[in-house]
Amino acid sequence: MSTELATIVGPQAQKSVIQITKATVKKQLLAAEFTEQLDLESKPREFTMQGTEPVHPDLEQAFARLVPHFCLLTEQLEEGPNYWPTEDRDDLPAGFDSYGVTGIIAGAKGGVTLMGFRKLENGKVLNMTAQYVSFTDPSEQFEESDAWRYPHTEALEQLMEHVLDEVEAALRGKCSEVGRQLKMFNQEPEQQATTELPSETIQDDMPVEQPQAKPERQPRAPRKARQVVAEDAA
Repeated sequence: MSTELATIVGPQAQKSVIQITKATVKKQLLAAEFTEQLDLESKPREFTMQGTEPVHPDLEQAFARLVPHFCLLTEQLEEGPNYWPTEDRDDLPAGFDSYGVTGIIAGAKGGVTLMGFRKLENGKVLNMTAQYVSFTDPSEQFEESDAWRYPHTEALEQLMEHVLDEVEAALRGKCSEVGRQLKMFNQEPEQQATTELPSETIQDDMPVEQPQAKPERQPRAPRKARQVVAEDAA
C-alpha cells in the first residue's frame, strides 16, 4: 500500500512516496516499518521507526474502528444486530470493551493482517493475529468457494486507507499535544529581570513619593601651606 506524493519524512523540502508495511501502537507510541522514495524513479529506502511522542487521537480512533473486523476474523464474536458502530459516534459499542487492535501488517499485493488482543476475566491479555485478508480481485478458483472469503472486505479496505493516512501523518510529525514538553526560558534574560507594574495599579489620589535630591558636594578648601619653623640652634 503506497501513498501519493507528499512531503518528505526528512528535513528536505521535497516530495516522497511512502509505503507502509507494518505499524503498531502500544502505550500511545507508534512503531512502523516503511519504505520511502524521493521520487518515482529513485530506489526505495527502508526505515524502521520507534516513536517517542504520544500518537494523535485520530490514529487511535482509526485503529479502534478495526476492532469489529478483528473480532470477526479471529472468531471471537458473531455478527448480529447493532454490531457495527454508526458513523455518527466515535466510540464502539460496549461489547468491544475487552478487545483492541494494536497493529497492522500490509500485504505486498494488497491486503492486511490485523494484530490485537482480548482481555480475559482473570486480568491477563490474550494476543491474537487475525487471518490475512486480500484486497485483490479473487481468482476463478477462489470464486468456487466462499469458505475463506471475508464478506466485509470492501469495508475493511476503506478503513485501512484511513489508517494508512493517519500512520503516514504520524511519520511526518502529527502527534498529540498532551504530554509534550513545553519550551523553557522563553523570555530574554533582560525581560526576566525587569518587572513593571501595570498602570492600572497606581491610584490617582495616592501621593507619589519624590526622590530626595542629594546635597551638593561643597568644594574642599585648599590646604594651607605648611610653615617650616627652623629650630634655634642651641
